[in-house]
Amino acid sequence: MTRGGLRLNRIASLAISLALLTVAIGPVISRTQAQSAPVPVVATFSILGDIVQNVGGDRIALTTLVGPDGEIHEYEPTPSDARALGNAAILVENGLGVETWIDRLYSASRSSARRVVITGGIDPLRIDDGERRGEVDPHMWHDPVLVRQMVGAVRSALVEVDPVNADVYAANAANYASGLQELDDWIRAQVETVPPEQRKLVTAHDTFGYFARRYGFEIVGFAIPSFAPGAQPSARDLGNLSQLIRATGVGAVFPDNVSNARLVERVAQEARVGVAPALYTDSLGGPSSAGSTYMRMMHYNVTTMVSALRGWR
Repeated sequence: MTRGGLRLNRIASLAISLALLTVAIGPVISRTQAQSAPVPVVATFSILGDIVQNVGGDRIALTTLVGPDGEIHEYEPTPSDARALGNAAILVENGLGVETWIDRLYSASRSSARRVVITGGIDPLRIDDGERRGEVDPHMWHDPVLVRQMVGAVRSALVEVDPVNADVYAANAANYASGLQELDDWIRAQVETVPPEQRKLVTAHDTFGYFARRYGFEIVGFAIPSFAPGAQPSARDLGNLSQLIRATGVGAVFPDNVSNARLVERVAQEARVGVAPALYTDSLGGPSSAGSTYMRMMHYNVTTMVSALRGWR
């Protein structure tokens, strides 16, 4: 072979090697770029959003549809909600009838996001008597033991979509689950300071069923006879509740941050009992409030309940 032929062969071999190197490097660069971009996640409301953020950390870009002090049951989605959902990789929702609007929004947004029903696999409470018999209670988030299971569902979804950061999500989830266990222990200790006969709740709407079951409270009644705080009770409903409060010796009633406080005040006036500070129920509070995160919300609610219930005379 001539020198010219050897030179051409070397050049050809070098060109092939460079081409193969480019092919090999290309996907690696793409994966690296993909890893640097946070996973777009949508949560339907603020309490779920806080749980998701604690698991996802800085590896996700979170959009929460219903923000602080928002009413989730009858929310009206906006065009920006549809855009966010259309771009999302994961949608985290409560299910059990809370977000009556989410199916329409998901369809309208043409989203391909993986839908994660955070309560999936957890047996729900059901109303066992009265006109609402058989109705499912969706408010599982008031039980931190159940929230620990929800954390696992969020972690699994994030790992499936972003397996490269599986260790990050696992560590975040474990850390948050540990905090939830500490929260459960703390709540039990606080509740023990309230005499059993005084562990009775009258609230603005029916939202503390799981909390009551976990920590040994009796739900005496609620001003709004529905899971949805926007429902309107009749004068008869309010009158019956006032009589029940007097009959059971309940000393205080609790408004909340998403319901009509005037209804609770009316019941309290008729029953001649005190009105306790408002609790956080279906939504977190604003950034500077005592209910700005799930953990803070639970600490505030329990402290408020215990203080009011121990103050009965």
